[in-house]
Amino acid sequence: MSVRVAVCYGQPTDTEAFDEYYRRVHIRLASRVPGLREFTWGKVTSMDGTAPPYYAIASLYFDDDAALRAGLASPEMAAAGKDVRNFATEPVSMFIHTEETVGP
Repeated sequence: MSVRVAVCYGQPTDTEAFDEYYRRVHIRLASRVPGLREFTWGKVTSMDGTAPPYYAIASLYFDDDAALRAGLASPEMAAAGKDVRNFATEPVSMFIHTEETVGP
């Protein structure tokens, strides 16, 4: 089992600028968070062709709650969090959840 922070980004006004900044700057900042085991991100599409509620979702994985809490309290996480306003133009939703592998 691991603990994940999901960061859900709304539709940006300029998708190319969002993507470029995210790849060039934000990934580097977020990757420095102590205790971070894995960091993924991807763009969202809907299964039925409707507009999805998010443009992209990032997942930050930690081994356990203690590692998560330490990472969240770190200056590196504060810097990454502050950086979001430099590229995200729509509301950003964040949540924490545990993940358990249940299949192949």
